[in-house]
Amino acid sequence: MDVRAQWVNTTDQQRLYVKIWGNEQKPALILVHGYPDNQDVWERVIPYLVDDFFVITYDVRGAGQSSIPKRVSDYRLAQLSSDLDSVAQVVLAGRSFHLVAHDWGSIQSWESVTEAKFRGRILSYSTISGPCLDHAAYWMRAQFKHEKPQFFKQLTKSWYIAAFQLPFLAPTAWRFFSPERWGKVVAQLERTADLPLNTNIAKDGKHGVGLYRANFIPCLLKPRERFAVCPVQAIVLKYDQFVSPALIDEMPKWVEHFSRVEVDANHWAVLSKPQKIAELITAFIQHPPQSDDKVADN
Repeated sequence: MDVRAQWVNTTDQQRLYVKIWGNEQKPALILVHGYPDNQDVWERVIPYLVDDFFVITYDVRGAGQSSIPKRVSDYRLAQLSSDLDSVAQVVLAGRSFHLVAHDWGSIQSWESVTEAKFRGRILSYSTISGPCLDHAAYWMRAQFKHEKPQFFKQLTKSWYIAAFQLPFLAPTAWRFFSPERWGKVVAQLERTADLPLNTNIAKDGKHGVGLYRANFIPCLLKPRERFAVCPVQAIVLKYDQFVSPALIDEMPKWVEHFSRVEVDANHWAVLSKPQKIAELITAFIQHPPQSDDKVADN
């Protein structure tokens, strides 16, 4: 595949490394990666999308080849949303676009998907393993009151979030992960051999911890009412070791046109089942939901 690369400057003087695939005349599609990944995590999915879309990916601040902020506060959701805006303005010159995100990319993208200024600009959103932190906070409060077993089940899955609040432990721990060692972890979770390695894993893991430290506690303590400005598809990975599918139950309260599909996969389905993920993305964009809360098994 032909790929073009460029740099985009952010509103706070960071630099984001952007890659572009396909025909500019096609509908625009921005893909946002999660943690501890960089934009290369999408490269198995893109071949199944590039015939239909003008595809844009970028390294989130602190990941891949993008610049690394010095302060934890530089990773706040509002700034991450501004980064998406900067990429869209520079690459698309104001054109509307579809949005897809995985893991932390999904979490941060909710900030844009629920922001009034993106109404009419974000045409659709497919979220994979990343709830809105505000929605999650409301869900957790309700579960603690009425469904404590479900609350503690998610808490068990999210043990790493508490560890990431420690300023030295989490960044130091990533020094022990070589690309090969981390690759074995992902391959074991996905039950799939020969997955591509993240050669930047130690740096991506170390610096990306700022995403958690800047946002989780403020959002969980003071959640905001955040309503989506576009149709949303939740791609639910039934065997996800980090995000409980039950968290998706909160989404229809905040999304007017909502669709839910389930996939027999673990957390990194973008690596282990790229064709299936691409098919779901394409189908949602080309045939948006006519009614709420569709559920399908794949």
